Amino acid sequence: MSDEAREVRLWLQYQKMRNQTVRPSLEEQRQRLRAVGSFPIDPAVHVSRSIEGGVAGEWIEPANHQGGTWLYLHGGAYASGGCDSHRPLASKLALASRTRVRVVDYRLAPEYPFPAAVEDSIKAYLALLQKGISHKSLIVGGDSSGGGLTVAMLVSLRDQGIPMPQAMVLLSPWTDLAATGSSLVNRRDRDPWLDPGEVAGAGRLYLGSTDPKHPLASPLYAKLEGLCPTLIHVGDDEVLLDDSVRLAKRLQESGIAVTLKTFPGLWHVFHAFFAKVPEANAAIADIGQWVQDMIPDNIDT
Repeated sequence: MSDEAREVRLWLQYQKMRNQTVRPSLEEQRQRLRAVGSFPIDPAVHVSRSIEGGVAGEWIEPANHQGGTWLYLHGGAYASGGCDSHRPLASKLALASRTRVRVVDYRLAPEYPFPAAVEDSIKAYLALLQKGISHKSLIVGGDSSGGGLTVAMLVSLRDQGIPMPQAMVLLSPWTDLAATGSSLVNRRDRDPWLDPGEVAGAGRLYLGSTDPKHPLASPLYAKLEGLCPTLIHVGDDEVLLDDSVRLAKRLQESGIAVTLKTFPGLWHVFHAFFAKVPEANAAIADIGQWVQDMIPDNIDT
């Protein structure tokens, strides 16, 4: 692990201990995540706001765009986050993959509980198809809750007979809101950021009275046949490690080509710390190359 990663890890551990003493309100959590989006973004990307399919969002278009479109669903435990918080990370992914990225502001809990986020993500995907974008040039993906939401969206689209995208990319996806993964216990003391109790509480906030094993809330329990090739990145020290490991196993058992990469010593969605952590930049470069390899040449985008 780099010295920079150790420094960020210590900072995260401090914040985790502080939050356990004085739990921040939901609005404070939203403000903290929103502040991440204030970090400078590369001038080689152009950002524009629009509404597509009735869902607000942003287009992030890199100067090195070579083809392909990425629908990105942000994390934030279904209750925080949006274009404002994920603009820097989405911009880095756009540049690395040489694709334009559509980030959507799906509705958040508890004001809009399950299945509002699923409904909005489906609308956002269909809007891209309606614009004439070929499903063969589409990449879908997201981080944390946005990763789980990506899989849930595809399960619903498949069941409706709608063409699958070319591939999906998941960063530390949250796929089991029933919180049954063994890493919630055996990574509890190693995770510098997430607390298992907070994970469970966030799930209840989003679900309301819905069964936590509902396949569109926890896609780990869904039928996964017929989905698209998948790349999963996850930190080895995060309590949600098993959400990725078990999903990868289930995808493989369902006949889906899946690549799971586990990063020693790193934490939940460590990619977002690219400004300070060399390992994050290397991981983003890996994602970018994988996406480029997945986009067919001369495809209509």
